[in-house]
Amino acid sequence: MPNPLLSDWKTPFGLPPFNVISDDDFRPALDAALAEARTNISAIVENDAPPSFENTIEALELADETLGRVLSVFFNLSGTDANPKREALQREFSPMISEYSSEIARNSTLFRRIETLWNDRGSLDLTPEQERVLMLTHRSFVRAGAELEGEESDRLSEVKSRLATLGTEFTQNIVAEERAWVMELGEEDLVDLPDFLLEAARAAGEEKEKSGPVITLSRSLIVPFLQFSPRRELRERAWLAWTSRCANGGKTDNRARVAETLALRSERANLLGYPDFATFKLETEMAKSPEAAKSLLMQVWAPAVEGALEDAARLEAMLQEDGISGPLQPWDWRYYSEKRRVAEHDLDEGTLKPYLQLDRMIEAAFACANRLFGIEAHPLADVALNHPDARAWDIRRNGEHLAVFIGDYFARGSKRSGAWCSALRSQRKLGGDVRPIVVNVCNFAKPPEGRPALLSYDDARTLFHEFGHALHQMLSDVTYETISGTSVARDFVELPSQLFEHWLEVPEILSEFATHAETGEPMPHDMLDRLLAAGTYDMGFQTVEYVASALVDLDFHQGEPATDPMQRQAEILDSLGMPPAISMRHATPHFAHVFAGDGYSSGYYSYMWSEVMDADAFDAFQETSGPFDADVAAKLEEFILSAGGSQDAADLYLAFRGKMPGPEALLRGRGLAA
Repeated sequence: MPNPLLSDWKTPFGLPPFNVISDDDFRPALDAALAEARTNISAIVENDAPPSFENTIEALELADETLGRVLSVFFNLSGTDANPKREALQREFSPMISEYSSEIARNSTLFRRIETLWNDRGSLDLTPEQERVLMLTHRSFVRAGAELEGEESDRLSEVKSRLATLGTEFTQNIVAEERAWVMELGEEDLVDLPDFLLEAARAAGEEKEKSGPVITLSRSLIVPFLQFSPRRELRERAWLAWTSRCANGGKTDNRARVAETLALRSERANLLGYPDFATFKLETEMAKSPEAAKSLLMQVWAPAVEGALEDAARLEAMLQEDGISGPLQPWDWRYYSEKRRVAEHDLDEGTLKPYLQLDRMIEAAFACANRLFGIEAHPLADVALNHPDARAWDIRRNGEHLAVFIGDYFARGSKRSGAWCSALRSQRKLGGDVRPIVVNVCNFAKPPEGRPALLSYDDARTLFHEFGHALHQMLSDVTYETISGTSVARDFVELPSQLFEHWLEVPEILSEFATHAETGEPMPHDMLDRLLAAGTYDMGFQTVEYVASALVDLDFHQGEPATDPMQRQAEILDSLGMPPAISMRHATPHFAHVFAGDGYSSGYYSYMWSEVMDADAFDAFQETSGPFDADVAAKLEEFILSAGGSQDAADLYLAFRGKMPGPEALLRGRGLAA
């Protein structure tokens, strides 16, 4: 039989035929796709015609189309449903893909063609979009080392290949440790745990083939356990397991990999003429420099620490009222904060959660997108997807197909932790009107058979966040894949996702879609009011744990690389005055944003950089007729969601808002303003 990864997909909307793809298909498909891509690159290089935008840049855009298709399927499956075969293939593929990328960057004839076009750009009569793609292509080649020669070029290729391998190993080690750890609960350990957590723990026990309920390192299990379990010794055990992932010795320990990664990133930057990796990385972002990123973080750090320390004093008093001497510990924070939230806001997550059903929150996200942008979501049945838990929708507007949206929402042992948005196919017009296939991946606790999935408010926010990324992909309207959808500056990419979170807080949305799982009744008005009033509750804690991680990331990549990253992490936190009862959101050995690849390395600050804009952007709605103002929504789509990376990020935001924002709206939104 022909390899399904290399065949024409006669499936609805060109979805990958997951039901006929086997793991044995991937290696031959990758070999064939790489060979095809190399042949296409050779055709560009050997073209006797003078370089033109069409025969060089557009040809390069399409050269590795098959390779992209094969890898999008593979990485979707390896991230959402890993198995030993796929993990072995991933380790095998990483250096192969890196080698191919290095070959292209080192192809001097290809670069000369691009350089010629760049130097002659004033006479080429290009569209603004083409000018942007030419600039980005030229810049990416230079930053990939196209101007290096000899030993320096060879060494850069070696460095990038090793970094690719390290990133793959780092990720797989996290998945392995999260898969392996379980804490079985006896009957005495179930006291005071809410029903939703008991159900999730029992479902996790069944998945792990245990005789009773268990807690795993899935965030949707361990966080509520830390919130509700009165068993302090079990909270400590769970917290230590959660925060010490990949720092326990053995083959899954990531600490040495982090040190090697930092050294190689520094060397990579030095080879390219930069003093350190952070300076290299941020040159192309909105922040432009690590100093600018750090400046914003420090403006938030001081008020966040002040608020967190005030909260810590209250929580420690509650701890001591329970007869426990000694200071508040990190495994105590969520437990006493939840008790305090109930006391001060009369909000009990066990009572709140039945109103936040997964299916209803999906409907809410679709409804907001419909009111803002006129799109409709129609369920797709009888289509093969990456996993039986996944589901798909045909996204339309005015009766026309816009995109396929896939939601893969439940945690499982074979899935990478966290939440993310990816595209199995990105929007473009070059070579035909290609409509995107967009995937949201989350890790919510899967309910027992026949029971609805219930979310925490933080889970619901995550769902809206990832759907904001999906909108950025689905509403993209550009010609070239290089600038499609989320192909924007890293500290701009979180603007659509974080902005869309605001619609979860719109009272009329919660009034309509927050309905009780058993009675179907809407959330009572007084509960809704208390929920929204508590929007900034515990924000000192949340801000401190995030900003600490962002500052450690930046510091790691400035100056000389740390030979002992854990010691350096401790020094950074000590110099900041990190509250002792709060830990980094992501400790270094499992900081996947930063060490699973280059994506957010030196860039974890970008969530806050984007938050400055998202707070200001939502103000644009509030300053008019409200959160569904049609004119503001149209401008948001035109200048942000549909534009992709077709212009500089700052120019796009200025076109939307007319001004660049300061941090005031962010601080106000987090309840940290003076």
